[in-house]
Amino acid sequence: MTTVRLTDEIEHKLEVFSRANHKSKSDLIREALANFFAREETDSYTLGAAYFGKYGSGNGNLSGNYKKLLKRKLYAKYGAR
Repeated sequence: MTTVRLTDEIEHKLEVFSRANHKSKSDLIREALANFFAREETDSYTLGAAYFGKYGSGNGNLSGNYKKLLKRKLYAKYGAR
């Protein structure tokens, strides 16, 4: 058994939400904790996959070839000098 001390403001919000949704405060706290743990257990890769460069460019080896790619782009823009 666990006891949690809540601020008056959170206790009031919990009470109002509990009545409005016809759920016990304990059920609401259990649901909130379950949702929190589910979010926290998601690994960093899954959370950031949409933002990794590989998926935007289609090239999975940008970090290994960046010098070669940069030279090509500069040559294309400015030509040989």
